[in-house]
Amino acid sequence: MNPLILTCAVVGAELTREQTPYLPLSPEEIADSAIEAAEAGAAMVHLHVRDSQGRPTCDEKVFSEVLEKIRHRSDVIIQVSTGGAIGDTEVDRFRPLEAAPDMASLTTGSVNFGSEVFFNPRPFVESLAKAMLEKGIKPELEVFDAAMLENGMALAAKGLVLPPLHFDLVLGVPGGIAATERNLRFLAEGIPSGATWSVAAVGRHQFPMAELAIKWGGHARVGMEDNIFLEKGVLAKSNAELVAKAVKMARELGRPIATPAQARNLLQIKK
Repeated sequence: MNPLILTCAVVGAELTREQTPYLPLSPEEIADSAIEAAEAGAAMVHLHVRDSQGRPTCDEKVFSEVLEKIRHRSDVIIQVSTGGAIGDTEVDRFRPLEAAPDMASLTTGSVNFGSEVFFNPRPFVESLAKAMLEKGIKPELEVFDAAMLENGMALAAKGLVLPPLHFDLVLGVPGGIAATERNLRFLAEGIPSGATWSVAAVGRHQFPMAELAIKWGGHARVGMEDNIFLEKGVLAKSNAELVAKAVKMARELGRPIATPAQARNLLQIKK
């Protein structure tokens, strides 16, 4: 099998320090946490950022500050979120692209998200894809439900996303597709030839779904954005702890861990 690309989703837009005191919030904390995750075995980091009050923000200046701090010390692949926080405007969600990341998330459709709705109308998704294409930023096609897989392939058919495609299968979000072995197999079997895929499962499902991805030749995302527990009732004290657990799992299953250079080669991302 190809080496396993581990992605670490460092902070997210929903978590607070009340939920976990170990959550990185400042640019320095987020950058340090990303670098620690890379040193533990993550080839890629997925980033949201926070403002001076700890609130989620799409401010490109904050993203640029974090990216500069990471790149000064690590060659890890940096992927920014264009999902932002629920309720962010379409205009704001373009702003992280101005920080010149290696990759950016591109959610390919709308989905219920808890008691709210994560809006991604097709014209907006296509305009985001076009902006990434023009800036040379590789999109990660985020799939929260089955139709989004088809939507991602439709973007490729229009030439808005270039091969090789990379999908992130997000399971377990209330309102999205459930985190089950059957659902993951169904989505993974729908991945087009030549494309790669990763799984990001929420909460207690993070490591069981990651284990399946490791066995089936996919890739995996861990990190505090999706799950704050190292095991039942035990908070992870860092993102690096979550990455280290995934690395141990992969080694026990005989799957090598991709370096950032190997991941760039597999995903065809220029440094």
